[in-house]
Amino acid sequence: MTMPSFTTLVPILQLAIGPVILISGVGLLLLTLTNRFGRMVDRSRLLARDLSQQLGSPQSGALQSQIDILHRRAAILRFSILCGATTVLLVAVLILVLFLSALMSWEAGWLIVGLFCVSQLALIGSMAAFIRDMNLSLDAFRLEIKH
Repeated sequence: MTMPSFTTLVPILQLAIGPVILISGVGLLLLTLTNRFGRMVDRSRLLARDLSQQLGSPQSGALQSQIDILHRRAAILRFSILCGATTVLLVAVLILVLFLSALMSWEAGWLIVGLFCVSQLALIGSMAAFIRDMNLSLDAFRLEIKH
């Protein structure tokens, strides 16, 4: 196989680099999600410490309810982060397939479409889980204000 010329290689690189914008956006989403996860874990630890000190008191039920909500949120955020990371992984594979198929003149249209669609489904899953986490966060806030 001969190496393509510079003028042939530049459009191939431009084609393959386009999805990098998606990786940047999802990377910012992952940063937000991991920060939320870290804050939630810290809050859970504080509540667990308070619960151990107030075991049997009237407030222990409210504290346990908040810890239960935070535990559910942790599972949801883990799923959201997993879907976001899967999106980045699939887009990275998509970039590689785009580049190689253009460079080697492969007909990989269905593979490219499939990778893109699955990456978008993973992103949708991540966003849906993020919305669910936001709703649970509001429930926990209402519970805290009530008590």
